[in-house]
Amino acid sequence: MNRQYHHWVSASLGRSMETLVFGHGGAPVLVFPTTMGRFYQYEDFGMVTELEPKLDGGLIQLFCPDSVDAESWYNRAVPPRQRVLRHLDYERYIVNEYLPFIRTINTGPLLVTGTSFGAYHAVNFAFRHPALVTKLVALSGRYDVKGFMNGYYDDDVYFNCPTDFLPNLTDEAYLTPMRQMEIVLLSGEHDIALGSTRLISETLKAKNVAHELAIWWGYTHDWPLWREAIPHYL
Repeated sequence: MNRQYHHWVSASLGRSMETLVFGHGGAPVLVFPTTMGRFYQYEDFGMVTELEPKLDGGLIQLFCPDSVDAESWYNRAVPPRQRVLRHLDYERYIVNEYLPFIRTINTGPLLVTGTSFGAYHAVNFAFRHPALVTKLVALSGRYDVKGFMNGYYDDDVYFNCPTDFLPNLTDEAYLTPMRQMEIVLLSGEHDIALGSTRLISETLKAKNVAHELAIWWGYTHDWPLWREAIPHYL
C-alpha cells in the first residue's frame, strides 16, 4: 500500500503541520482525527488496515491531517474567545492549504469522515462548506461545542455549533448542495453520541436533506465499532 508523509509550515496556523496519505487513487477522503488526535491516529488504531482492500484496489485514498484541538476547543488555559478563533485558524488551514494539497494529488469528488470529535469536525466542515463535499460519513459525533466555552457565546461559536446553526438554516446556497451530498450519520446503540446523532438526523429530515441514520445495535462509543463500520460506508 502506498504511504506518504508530508509536512509544511502553515501560514494559517503559524506552525508546522504533518499529514499522512494512504493509497494511490480513487475517491479522496479527508479524515479528521478524534479528540486531540494526531495525523497518524487512523493508522495506529487500525482504521487504515480495515480499509486496506479498498486502498489497494484504488477505490479510495485517505488524507489524514493533524488536529489543533489542544490549542482550540480543549485549551482551558486561554479565554473562550481565543479557543474559537484558533478553531477558525484551523478551518482556514483546511480550506486554504490542506484542500489545495489534496488537489495536487487527487482531483476526484471529495469525501469527508471522522470519528468522535473528528465526526464533529467532519459535520461542521461539510455543512459550512457543502459545495466542496460529495459524501460525509460521521461516526459517533457529538455536535454541540457550547460545553467548551464556559458560558461564552458569540456568532463564531453559533456558526461552528451544528446543533445551533442547522435548525435555523434557510439559505438555499447551503441547503441545495447539502441535498446533493451523500450523508451517513452513525452511532452505536449504547453510544454517548447517540442522542446528538439523532438530533442532527432529525434536523436534516426537517430540512428535506436525505441521509442515512445508522445505529449499530450492541455497540458503544469506541474503536471496535468504528473499525467494523468504516468499510461499509467508505
